[in-house]
Amino acid sequence: MSSPSKRREMDLMKLMMSDYKVEMINDGMQEFYVEFHGPKDSPYHGGVWRIRVELPDAYPYKSPSIGFVNKIYHPNVDEMSGSVCLDVINQTWSPMFDLVNVFEVFLPQLLLYPNPSDPLNGEAAALMMRDRNTYEQRVKEAIDFRRLLALMRRFKGHLCEGDKGHLCSIAKPSDKLLMELISMELKYSSLASERLFTC
Repeated sequence: MSSPSKRREMDLMKLMMSDYKVEMINDGMQEFYVEFHGPKDSPYHGGVWRIRVELPDAYPYKSPSIGFVNKIYHPNVDEMSGSVCLDVINQTWSPMFDLVNVFEVFLPQLLLYPNPSDPLNGEAAALMMRDRNTYEQRVKEAIDFRRLLALMRRFKGHLCEGDKGHLCSIAKPSDKLLMELISMELKYSSLASERLFTC
């Protein structure tokens, strides 16, 4: 049987070869970020999250520690810390699982099938149980607003000093991303002050 350090190395290489964007935190292979896309057929589709992964010394016999770095509105994710309430990570982990399972099975399942009866975010859980449509709309608005913020950072040089920060009309109209930004900025400018959408 391979050593834990060899298994960590193999699992990390397998994750990278599965086309996941991985960014190492230190020189070792125990802490890193993974870019995770929301699954299709869920209100999280179109969202992109940075997941922090920490592999314990005893990995794969002990589960990895994972958490969302950027905010996500979900009953089973703590809004402040990004920690995840997921049985297969926290209690029923097996050395038969690997990092690809986390990103191709466990996290997509978490976003496809939230469990409001065991919440880390009580507000999201209550809203989901009370009004599923409003909950899904709030998830989508949060994703759209995060995309808006990312686009605004990219094109911050095009923002007007006056006119409440709206984009200048002299910006390049041929740039598809910039046109999307203008559209989103107009749609979501009234939401900027809401607590949910703070960075």
